[in-house]
Amino acid sequence: MKKVITYGSFDLFHKGHYRLLKRAKALGDYLIVGVTTEHFDEERGKLNLIDPILKRIENVKATGFADEIIVEDHVGQKVEDIQKYQADVFTVGSDWTGHFDYLKEYCDVIYLPRTEGVSSTMLRERAYELVHMGIMGSGRIAGRFVPESRFVSGLSIDGVFNPRIKSAERFAEAHKLDFFTDDIEEFYSKVNAVNIAAPHAWHYVYAKSALEHGLHVLCEKPLALTRAQAEELYALAKAKKLVLMEAIKTAHAPGFIRLLSTVKSGTIGEVRDVEACFTRLTPDGLRELTDVECGGSFTEFGSYALLPILKILGLNYESVDFKMFLAENGLDVYAKAYFTYPKAIATAKTGLKVKSEGQLLISGTKGYILVPSPWWLTHEFEVCYEDREQNQKISTRFLGGGLRYELSDFISTINGYGKSEFKLTAAESIAMADIMEKFLAARKRLVEAR
Repeated sequence: MKKVITYGSFDLFHKGHYRLLKRAKALGDYLIVGVTTEHFDEERGKLNLIDPILKRIENVKATGFADEIIVEDHVGQKVEDIQKYQADVFTVGSDWTGHFDYLKEYCDVIYLPRTEGVSSTMLRERAYELVHMGIMGSGRIAGRFVPESRFVSGLSIDGVFNPRIKSAERFAEAHKLDFFTDDIEEFYSKVNAVNIAAPHAWHYVYAKSALEHGLHVLCEKPLALTRAQAEELYALAKAKKLVLMEAIKTAHAPGFIRLLSTVKSGTIGEVRDVEACFTRLTPDGLRELTDVECGGSFTEFGSYALLPILKILGLNYESVDFKMFLAENGLDVYAKAYFTYPKAIATAKTGLKVKSEGQLLISGTKGYILVPSPWWLTHEFEVCYEDREQNQKISTRFLGGGLRYELSDFISTINGYGKSEFKLTAAESIAMADIMEKFLAARKRLVEAR
């Protein structure tokens, strides 16, 4: 018996997939088809899958060509499977020509011609809205945003708005955007979604304005500095049937999602303490050290430090208290937020002029989880127990700067096939704004008391 094996995502199953499987079957007597998991595709950088794996498996099965269907979920599995199933032929589409030549050591490798004029990417473009996004602001985060966007299909970054026209022009030229402007109405007329990368004080203002103009909004953190502002924005987005997302990239990273799943599974028992730290030694003169109203370490990094606390312990804390060191201008250069829950405690630590170990520590009744610095770029963590021989290190891939993950979820949600709200809910985002409001009030009282 001559066995043939092939692999694919088989997303948005189309005639090209059908013909490829038909030709693969004709190469032998028994066809094994590997269907990739969403997690594996994410690790490979493929962030735009639409159909869930069970649907993709059923579509392959329905062709009648596959004698056996398996799941591909890790790098190196092809070599393992070829040996395990004693495959005689490995085959895949011709757009991978040469990529799998290393498998010739184990079996014959055949690249099959693709069906011209059809692809999953084309079907996505026809079936779903191409998001034409504009960036509001042209600072540091905006500069990291554009390169990452190129890894997400269904998205085009078209232009930039900045009240300082020269800054907008330099940014557009550097990133080869179609347009730049200091006219906000002109800007809104040319896009259907915005990324707000302006200073903190403008987040609420621009988010409300964009939503009122019928645009989807991805807003850098913090979305708002008061609970009332955040509630108003989410209510407005819901009323207008628009997507509003706070851009905390860690929430969308595969490693962080796996971390939360590990915690929720009870691996370390009941969680009694969460400690999250984000500090960075920042040069004088930057916005976060000069904006006396909205600057400081907690507004800059607090959203990240709050994320694991709220995701793991929930929103119903009993109290929150703040301690901080202030610069001469009244901005916090180092701050701690202490949370008390009915059966747990937590600490969020941020700094601009004080450096500390940027780790995340989650302590439970059976063990603890340590996520090393920089934990907010979660790519590995260790589950630790009293018996160190039972410790387990878990690693996941973290691509680029991580912004592509939140962008992918944003685009998916706009097009109606996203299932990502659980990663950062509106309620969690509102709770963060509420904590920001409490912190700013505490800082103001401390300044007035000096």
